[in-house]
Amino acid sequence: MNEPAIETRDLSFAYNHHPVLEAVNMRVRRGEFLAVLGPNGGGKTTLIRILLGILRPMQGRAMVLGEPPGESPQRVGYVPQSQSGADRFPINVMDTVLLGRLGHLGRWFRFSGRDYQMARHALEEVGMLEFSERSIGSLSGGQRQRVLIARALAGEPEILFLDEPTAAVDQAFHSRFYDLLKELNEQKNTTIVVISHDLSVLSSHVKAVACVNRNLYYHDAAEISQEMLEKVYHCPVDLIAHGHVPHRVLKHH
Repeated sequence: MNEPAIETRDLSFAYNHHPVLEAVNMRVRRGEFLAVLGPNGGGKTTLIRILLGILRPMQGRAMVLGEPPGESPQRVGYVPQSQSGADRFPINVMDTVLLGRLGHLGRWFRFSGRDYQMARHALEEVGMLEFSERSIGSLSGGQRQRVLIARALAGEPEILFLDEPTAAVDQAFHSRFYDLLKELNEQKNTTIVVISHDLSVLSSHVKAVACVNRNLYYHDAAEISQEMLEKVYHCPVDLIAHGHVPHRVLKHH
């Protein structure tokens, strides 16, 4: 298939007449592993929500897997940053993950043996299988985030959007999780789009970088230059490394 995983043309969006995205043009190939960087409030999450079909652009257009956003939710996985209200749902861990299989239900609208198999496999991947029968509300924030990741993985998405997915998880799982994403990307050709402030991820996992701060700078390579970051953050930036792990340092401004 020649059509890209994601394509935007002159995409613009505003909240209460306050511009958040302006003339965003991007073409992401299938099988890409894309890191989305930028300052808080720069439009990263807004862009993802447009690509999911949650928000509609004010101008321009977007296509995801050859269709308008939101047309084929069973082909798309999403791990949000926010867990607000998740602890109040009267549902257990297994049932939460099974929600990721809704797009695969047959005509009888019942979960099949394969649905349960994929849910168990996803929970095992994130180290939460032993909590299958636990209430989602009884888990810690980091554990709930793992369950939300499992829910997205269980759907076997062709493209996976993640918004700061490891913000609440422990460091041990953090490393394992990005290795898991790399496996999905390389072995199943899953297109990965992840919002992250963690530049260490870029050094060994991603294939392309998009820097967003109202405008978008797309780089079809996992390279971050000082000039690129200064354009996005609008202030002087130093990149330093400790053991081949780059860090972003904003100078006094």
